[in-house]
Amino acid sequence: MSEQKTVHFIIERQDSPDSKPYTEEFLVPYRPALNVVAALMEIQKNPVTKDGKKTTPVVWECNCLEKVCGACMMVINGKARQACATLVDHVPQPIHLAPARTFPVIRDLQIDRSVMFESLKRIQGWIEIDGSWEVNTAPIQNPYTAATAYEIAHCMTCGCCLEACPNVGPQSDFIGPAPTVQAYLFNLHPFGKFDKEKRLNSLMEKGGITSCGNSQNCVQVCPKNIKLTTYLAQLNRDVNKQALKNIFDK
Repeated sequence: MSEQKTVHFIIERQDSPDSKPYTEEFLVPYRPALNVVAALMEIQKNPVTKDGKKTTPVVWECNCLEKVCGACMMVINGKARQACATLVDHVPQPIHLAPARTFPVIRDLQIDRSVMFESLKRIQGWIEIDGSWEVNTAPIQNPYTAATAYEIAHCMTCGCCLEACPNVGPQSDFIGPAPTVQAYLFNLHPFGKFDKEKRLNSLMEKGGITSCGNSQNCVQVCPKNIKLTTYLAQLNRDVNKQALKNIFDK
């Protein structure tokens, strides 16, 4: 009888936000099309290390399991990825799992991404609608920018781009690619354009567009293949135009 094939995981764990990280190794029975989330579920059912030691189940976060919610973002073999979309056949073993330390760690692989959502408040990532319209009189999306808006709207605030960006973290005040590019999305909206100046002025403040170092790491890790650097460049032009407008409007 042939020996059961296994997948070797080395997982960086942390018992609380203030405790020191440590690693534990696990062996998970292999099966075709096994992804990282499914492997973590196996460990959760039987939390025994590679050495046979009983331990606590690994904590992580997931929801949709189909690369839509962004909740299962973690660092897999040194790269920020979606665990639900990462097949063990496509990454070399042993597979190293670690939390995205750009964000505060809650426990093990679970992180607190609230800083990203607070940044969306800063750039006014919403549409203020005052009133209603009949279908035939309502403002419509510009057909020339609809494809761009649709692409950016795929952002699931997973945080991969913030984890990969060298300008996000204690070394810089940059709010990150995802929240910044959302300003561009809402400025393209037929209602959102009325608050365009507010969004552009917010990006002139500390941690705004000038803190982007153009490393282009973000576009390489985006699981939705959003052209983040293209839209960051466009936003940079828009912010500069707004800055000049502010000068002459005084």
